[in-house]
Amino acid sequence: MNKKKSNKGTTTEELALMIGKGFEHMDSRIDKIDNELEKVEMKLDNLENINMRDHEDIKMRLDNVAYRFELVALEKRVERLEKIDLINTSKLPK
Repeated sequence: MNKKKSNKGTTTEELALMIGKGFEHMDSRIDKIDNELEKVEMKLDNLENINMRDHEDIKMRLDNVAYRFELVALEKRVERLEKIDLINTSKLPK
């Protein structure tokens, strides 16, 4: 191999080794970052699943709840029925 020296006394082979070590170092750092990203993705998936389940639970609860206007209408109907019942019971002989 060509062992030509540069101005500072470093051969091209030594430079190539230095560059190779730099790439190895970057590869290990990139692997660490990839591992961390995988962990973050798993956590986000878990949060998404929990959020979806909670959303479905809330929706199911709301589907089974009477709305305020329905309750008011039912109250009025019951009041009318109670008045009719009072009228009818007061007409009964004692």
